[in-house]
Amino acid sequence: MELVQVTFDKILQTRSYTIIELAAEGKKFAIYVEPVVGKILQLHLTDAETARPLTHDLVGSIFRGLDITVKQVVISDLQETTYFARLFLEQMRGEVRHIVEIDIRPSDAIILALMFQAPIYCAKEVLEKTVPAVE
Repeated sequence: MELVQVTFDKILQTRSYTIIELAAEGKKFAIYVEPVVGKILQLHLTDAETARPLTHDLVGSIFRGLDITVKQVVISDLQETTYFARLFLEQMRGEVRHIVEIDIRPSDAIILALMFQAPIYCAKEVLEKTVPAVE
């Protein structure tokens, strides 16, 4: 699978949905998610403090506690209007490096990638199927 690195461009929030806009190779495309996911992403992007840890904070704490690194995120498939992603984690146990690949919602994967400053990739064939984002 040929991969293309994508960048997080912006987030647009409405009452009904959130648009996460990504860019690659001069093309911008949108992933539509629930408003609550958009709010969580906005909280992370603005470094806003919350009274209690959110789920992504918990996952991040677990990863750090177990010395797990988020290596990369890959947006791997697009079926109709639903995107699929894979999260790649790395953990060293002594001299042995373990890599784990996990199925994950793209919105969750993007939040974790931004939290851990990990690269986000999109399969070239998926990028070719995306509908350009409306400017």
